[in-house]
Amino acid sequence: MNEKYLRYVRQNWKKIGFSIVNLIFLIGLGIFIFHTIQSISPLIPSNETVWVTGDGSEKFTCDGSDDQVEINQALAHVAENPQFTTVYLKGPNTYVISDSIFIGNNTTLEGDPTAVIRLIDNADWPVFKPLITQINSTEIHGVTIKGFEIDGNHDNNLDKKKGLGYYNMIHFLNSTDIQVHNMYMHDGHGEGVKVDSSYNIRFYNNTAYKTGHNGLFAEDCQNVEAWNNKITVRTDSGFRSRNSNYVKLHDNEIDSFYHWSAGGAGILIEKTTGVVNDVEIYNNTIQNTYGPGIWLIGCCKSYPKDEAKNVHIYHNIFRKTGTNPHIDWVGGIVTSGFYDTLIENNTFDGVYHGAIVHMYPTGGTHIYPTYNNSGHIDLSPKDTGYTTIVRNNIIANTKQRNKDPNGTGYGVINYLPETHTFVLENNCLYNNYAGNYLNCASTTDIYVDPLLLNQKIGAGYSSEELPKNINQTTIKSIFLKRCS
Repeated sequence: MNEKYLRYVRQNWKKIGFSIVNLIFLIGLGIFIFHTIQSISPLIPSNETVWVTGDGSEKFTCDGSDDQVEINQALAHVAENPQFTTVYLKGPNTYVISDSIFIGNNTTLEGDPTAVIRLIDNADWPVFKPLITQINSTEIHGVTIKGFEIDGNHDNNLDKKKGLGYYNMIHFLNSTDIQVHNMYMHDGHGEGVKVDSSYNIRFYNNTAYKTGHNGLFAEDCQNVEAWNNKITVRTDSGFRSRNSNYVKLHDNEIDSFYHWSAGGAGILIEKTTGVVNDVEIYNNTIQNTYGPGIWLIGCCKSYPKDEAKNVHIYHNIFRKTGTNPHIDWVGGIVTSGFYDTLIENNTFDGVYHGAIVHMYPTGGTHIYPTYNNSGHIDLSPKDTGYTTIVRNNIIANTKQRNKDPNGTGYGVINYLPETHTFVLENNCLYNNYAGNYLNCASTTDIYVDPLLLNQKIGAGYSSEELPKNINQTTIKSIFLKRCS
């Protein structure tokens, strides 16, 4: 056996030698590649977390005073060491801040539900200074903020007025790929989240309670989506979209309270510049708002039709919207200055003034928010030919508005017949205080108790009186004929 083996080696020594050399080369190459990967691995993010706490258990420990210092140190550490991506605020703990928190690109700021960022008492910050914002003032991208609570501490900062730009909770400018979710934001002076000139914004699973302005305010933005949020409006709106496009607002619960500070619309869509021709609002429950449930306003100058059209509002429930006793522009949906708006398969039940109204505020009405002290601007549309298509909706139990109630309480109202037109098709109208129409008409609408409908229109209807603060899940289980 040994003799045969030696004979094989003598006959094939060249091949064997080549194989040995090749094996040594491959082993060497593998070692080189391994060391190269090891040397560059710190440049590859590994989703590691930097912890911030108040109990002394971590490197970054806060003591309840000027806690933004340690939080900013943690965020700076993440920015300088790309193998880290997340700063995590441990709870239960209240992190009291006396200055802004600054976040960098590709960073997550996360926390326990029991972790609270709270504005200091008597902060006395200048206008437009937010609680959380970007390190680089020119741009920001790839940021997620999630999981914790922000307390705007409104009642201990009463020297500043609401709705004028003080103490916005989160503000980003020229941003891309921003997510804010699973947050509890409450008792503020300004915005919950404000984004300007930004792209790809996601706002979901949040609770915003009396933030002091809007829950989410997107101005000059593209590709904005907000869903599954619970918002109690104060001072302005639940959602405000100004000169923004490709906007989807859906599956949210929006309400307010009866007080002079309770704000305006549940949802506000504005067009003054730019293009607003792709907006969808659907599957929301909007109730007890001080102003209209939804307000569409195009104004201030003439613009081509293609710049303000095709807002689609569908499968929403409006209940008792428009309670404000001091303004006349209330209702379910108040609209002017938009072309080819489509409103379909919604339910309006017990709203004030009118379910759908063509009008705009006049007479020097102060409009929130303006970030200035005047607020008296001309909101009239400058062109003609505005059309609103209203079909397959349930419009029932409309009430007189509280301000100047005489002549109000119709199902559909057109105060602008010279410039605006309704197209009404197959709506169910029932028990509206003043009648079904003012300055408009339909040949295809039906007039029966919605409980007796034999077709699926609207977003469901119930004859039961629902509690004021009932949640959306209970509403959807009670309402009949909910459209899918």
